[in-house]
Amino acid sequence: MKKWLLLLTLTAGFSQMAFAQGDAEAGKSKSATCAACHGNDGNSMIPMNPKIAGQHEAYLIKQLQEFRLASQTGGSEGRNNAVMNGMAAGLSDQDIADLAAWFASQTMTKGETPEDVIAAGEALYTGGDLERGITACIACHGPRGNGMALAKFPDISGQHSDYTKSQLEQFRSGQRANDPNGMMRDIAKKLTDEDIRILSLYVSGLH
Repeated sequence: MKKWLLLLTLTAGFSQMAFAQGDAEAGKSKSATCAACHGNDGNSMIPMNPKIAGQHEAYLIKQLQEFRLASQTGGSEGRNNAVMNGMAAGLSDQDIADLAAWFASQTMTKGETPEDVIAAGEALYTGGDLERGITACIACHGPRGNGMALAKFPDISGQHSDYTKSQLEQFRSGQRANDPNGMMRDIAKKLTDEDIRILSLYVSGLH
């Protein structure tokens, strides 16, 4: 019995070390350097920089950890981005947890979908394209684009269309390769430029 209690105690201790608990207020105080690109509350005013306000906390942690890993491996592992690698390089696990907690606690501003892409965007987002082997976006990102927190599928609703377009293009080319089991790369490589344009504009107005 004592051995089991010791094992449970050790396991709990390791779990606490492995998963730092985020403090939103601490994250706010650490977020000053993030504001130039992402805005004070995570609502970037720059179309090529993502809105991270209201994003799932687990997803933000994953991305920051992978930017940090890329900085440590010269880009051979993780998510390689020249700017974010440098920003994440010096972050501790606690810093990452705190920043994720802060930005996740904020509210993303709404975007809009142009009228001329609603029909085509909805068809591709909700139904995919069976003939081309394109899985419907709704399967992972949900009917309103809110994603799945536990699975670390991001909330893409309201995101800048320029940023979404750039990420789909990077998945398609393989420049971005930190998606679980290559899921996004498999889908994106089947998308045309027009598909990407339409989807990027469509999800910007989902809420």
